[in-house]
Amino acid sequence: MTNSLNRRKFLRGTAVAGAATLAAPALADGHGTTLKMQAAWGGGIFLENAQSFAARVNEMSGGSLTIEVLSVDSVVKTSQMQDAVHRGVLDAAHYVPAYWYGKSKATSLFGTGPCFGWSSQEVLGWVYAGGGQELFDELMDSLRLNVVSFFNSPMPAQPLGWFKNQITDASQMEGLKYRTVGLAADVMLEMGMSVVQLPGGEIQPAMKSGLIDAAEFNNPTSDRDFGMQDVAKNYMLASYHQSQEFFEVTINKDKFNALSDEHKAIIKNASMAENSGFYWGNTKRYSDDLIKLQEADGVAVHRTPTSVMEAQLVAWDAVANRIAEDDPFFAKVMESQKTYAKEVMGYLNLNQPDYKLAYDHYFS
Repeated sequence: MTNSLNRRKFLRGTAVAGAATLAAPALADGHGTTLKMQAAWGGGIFLENAQSFAARVNEMSGGSLTIEVLSVDSVVKTSQMQDAVHRGVLDAAHYVPAYWYGKSKATSLFGTGPCFGWSSQEVLGWVYAGGGQELFDELMDSLRLNVVSFFNSPMPAQPLGWFKNQITDASQMEGLKYRTVGLAADVMLEMGMSVVQLPGGEIQPAMKSGLIDAAEFNNPTSDRDFGMQDVAKNYMLASYHQSQEFFEVTINKDKFNALSDEHKAIIKNASMAENSGFYWGNTKRYSDDLIKLQEADGVAVHRTPTSVMEAQLVAWDAVANRIAEDDPFFAKVMESQKTYAKEVMGYLNLNQPDYKLAYDHYFS
């Protein structure tokens, strides 16, 4: 009963308290400007990440600009957050682009697109230094969305997920009822899976009831908080379905433009600083919780076989090329990414030593 209550608290967070705070004015008691930012997270490490970004802004501004974080569903449902920011119902939102790719599949290329041999770090490099931000702004203008967005927090590749039985070959994926979101859903469908798109809080109950056979969310820490170890004991790590992803902080454009140049710069630089803070902190938490899953929860951890990842690449080609044929902007973004990845990863692949060789030398 205690675990059930704790998980319910994790999923729901403090929505009631958050909704009450929204009534406060945007200008906070004469001490500066306050932006209300609803997160897509009700608790757990991702809500902590949203709070960390807000804390950076608050500290860097000396209190003259405050971002107040509201947890999931405080004001609107997660699926409505972008529209709420556009209309000014929310000042800002903290989520991932895959949550609103229904407006344009090109949004999935900003964090959950095909793997061109790069990680989240290099995709963010493309955003900051390879023309990605400009393409995203162009997309927002074409959709007539009154928002500006900042990207941060490069996530490690997401595990293939939780399965009742270990996956040793791509043929075992055929026909499985599997949970994922965004463009990854199209990829898994292409591989012959039956895909169900569910919000995070519904994954564990769906697998427990048999609605789905297998599922992924994001990382060992969040997965353990959801209680996935109670409904499956085989955890498959490594996958191309969402091999790179990061957070998006969306702000109402009118409210952002009304800020001083100093406050605009603080938000931009706090977002960039969060890239390092997230990666350092989260990878340590993920590795700690992976050990707990194995040693305390009896989970068998496996690396996804090469045959599955090869099949994913073939599926990505089919899905991405099919969309690009009908969507010139999607094709334009993908071509920009390929150009960047070919150059940057060409250098990195030649220059980086084999880190696994060194790891095995000391720890195997």
